[in-house]
Amino acid sequence: MHAASWSGGKDSCFACYTAIQQGLTVSHLVHFDRPSNLHGVGPAMIRLQAELAGIPLIQRKVATEDFEWEFKETVGSLLDGGVGGMIFGDIYLEPHREWAERVCGEMGIVAHEPLWGMKSEKIMNDFLTCGFETIVVSGQQKLIDKKWIGHAMNDEFIDYLKKQDLDICGENGEFHTFVTGGPLFNGRIEVTSSDIACRDNFFFLDIQEYRVVRYDMT
Repeated sequence: MHAASWSGGKDSCFACYTAIQQGLTVSHLVHFDRPSNLHGVGPAMIRLQAELAGIPLIQRKVATEDFEWEFKETVGSLLDGGVGGMIFGDIYLEPHREWAERVCGEMGIVAHEPLWGMKSEKIMNDFLTCGFETIVVSGQQKLIDKKWIGHAMNDEFIDYLKKQDLDICGENGEFHTFVTGGPLFNGRIEVTSSDIACRDNFFFLDIQEYRVVRYDMT
């Protein structure tokens, strides 16, 4: 069994989904509520995603960005239950993969990176073709126009990223997303009221109200 690192965004979601399609069993989602939460989405929304996915969530608030010992302690608590690997959504940033492989190796488990080495445009095309829906919830003010915050990740936004010569998956932290629906879930989240906040040189979507629309599974 594997646990999946979960941020609420498209890459961690699609990595989890891809791993399941590859035949891996995902027993838990693991989310760390970090001080500099660049997704800007609160823990309650992450819990809602996990509930819609039907996968148990392990959620832990950490005090600093250097949370390696908390990662080991949290994931380590799952090992006796049969977890032997951790799924990550890294694409091409080598330091991220090196960290995952080193930390997991020290714990005696495998770091699984199903999206590693794929082209960003293919990942995004596959993600959307599978039926996932996601919205832009944060963006660097110097790179992403404010009008895109809260906007669906679609062809229009992808064209904007291409014109700005930005990575389509935002792998360098240009923007972050929140997945609102798709084949991993039994319903979709519709944001009905929101505002945009500015802090630390980022725009953030402040989700104030939402509703859940359950899929017809019959």
